[in-house]
Amino acid sequence: MTAAILAAKRRMLDLHAWGREILSWRVLIPLGLATLAWASPEAGRILVETLSEAYLQVSVFVAATLALIYGAERLFDIDTADLLARHPRIQVPVAAFLGALPGCGGAIVVVTQYVNGHVGFGALVAVLTATMGDAAFLLLAQEPTTGMLVFALGMVVGSFSGYLLEAIHGPDFMRMQALAGPEEAERRASLGRRPRDGSPFNPLWLAMMIPGVVFAVPIAMQLDPNTWFGPLAAYEPVTWLGFAGAVFALLMWAAHMTAEPGRHHMGNPAANPNDRVLCERPTMASRVINDTNFVTVWVIAAFLVYELGVHFSGVDLGSWFEVWAPITPMIAVLVGFLPGCGPQIVVTTLYLTGAIPMAALLGNAISNDGDALFPAIALAPKAAIVATLYTGIPAIIVGYGAYFLLG
Repeated sequence: MTAAILAAKRRMLDLHAWGREILSWRVLIPLGLATLAWASPEAGRILVETLSEAYLQVSVFVAATLALIYGAERLFDIDTADLLARHPRIQVPVAAFLGALPGCGGAIVVVTQYVNGHVGFGALVAVLTATMGDAAFLLLAQEPTTGMLVFALGMVVGSFSGYLLEAIHGPDFMRMQALAGPEEAERRASLGRRPRDGSPFNPLWLAMMIPGVVFAVPIAMQLDPNTWFGPLAAYEPVTWLGFAGAVFALLMWAAHMTAEPGRHHMGNPAANPNDRVLCERPTMASRVINDTNFVTVWVIAAFLVYELGVHFSGVDLGSWFEVWAPITPMIAVLVGFLPGCGPQIVVTTLYLTGAIPMAALLGNAISNDGDALFPAIALAPKAAIVATLYTGIPAIIVGYGAYFLLG
């Protein structure tokens, strides 16, 4: 009886927490977009087309890329933390390689190892220099050749920067000593991105994503799959599928939902078996869906800022950035100092739409630290600030070097 009462109270608390999250500021975004579409039919049409493009031209490729990368991680199951601890001489290039991998997972591993005193300051700078965060998925999905170039450049610049700083300061410069375990660091890194269990919606998410992948391939080849539907082509079924997929991803993100539990990374299951569900390693489906939704929301934001900005102002934003071209690499580098992946996804999207030059993308890719900066700031703020400021030096050199070489 007591167990039943406790279980009921727990469910009520969960529902209360769910209700508070549903009423969070995130819900204002889809409500605002719906209000805009209702107030302006022209803006409403732009919303439909833009959200459809974001989903069919970006989200489906991001999901496919995430599935390949996360699948490879599970297949090979390499203990990178142990590798870094056992081979101090190769910590810097290994850290740069982990940072260059798409996403923030590799970078967070190195940051947590630094916090625990297992790697030196050079490895920390190397990984923060090389990482591009979640914006890497977007670049890899849209321009894979450019993405590989940026990854290689990040590894080279990150390794050089790490070794140079260790030569100047020594390997023990600002070395941290076991302030927290990796679970705590990862928990702090996930603050603000801890979704609720959305597993009931997983089949619907996949039901839209699978045909989305089928239609995205011809769209990437400049073909219109709407024409495949004969008389129904006038209703643009593929466009509306893309719009529905984007809206669903936006709503899942707004409601803090993902595919399955386990993304919270809170507590210690060994110490408290009752918390095991919250602490378990997230499944690949959970990671793919949650991270795809996160990237989708920021891509939608960037697309809409561009398209609605042109619509309401009548100004060609691409031409506006051309006027300010000499300072765009510096602006991109400064944006890179902001923690998190959202602002960096905006910069990458602006590059993909042709609004900013390659030089700005490269400067941002070198200076940005993605989500890896969160645990570093939380657990080692002085070292985090010094390290991220150091990444700005090669970012400016690379950004303006590319600006003068590529124009």
